[in-house]
Amino acid sequence: MERIYLTKEGYEKLFQELEYLKKVKRKELSKRIEEARSLGDISENAEYDSAKEAQLNLEKKIRELETKLSSAVIISPEDVNLEKASVGTKVLLKDLDTGEEFFYIILSDEEADFERNEIGISSPVACALLGKKKEDVVEIKVPRGILRYKILDISLP
Repeated sequence: MERIYLTKEGYEKLFQELEYLKKVKRKELSKRIEEARSLGDISENAEYDSAKEAQLNLEKKIRELETKLSSAVIISPEDVNLEKASVGTKVLLKDLDTGEEFFYIILSDEEADFERNEIGISSPVACALLGKKKEDVVEIKVPRGILRYKILDISLP
């Protein structure tokens, strides 16, 4: 089973989502199925078919979350090695072509939110940064060409 590295906050968010799906959404769907059954013949009942399909999708999502949580490794700040870019680090970069400075926070794909400069570990940028140290230069091939970044600093978010 593949390990998923999550921050404590990321784990808690997935756990809360799982609890909501199990305790709230399951009940809502059960009620919806019962209401659809009460409409009569279920062999040609679109409401019933729709509710059953939604139930299958919900159970699939619940299983996926349970699998992720059972294979999760929680990263705490004291576990993070600041000598190199890794999951849980904030990497300050300088674009060598434009001179612009910016940062990315490397997180699991499940936690990443690009709007907050968080990138998932399987993204091309994160893959290029992982294992690199301060002062290293990385080149990342993207559809529009090659990005060249220098790592200025590695810290905790």
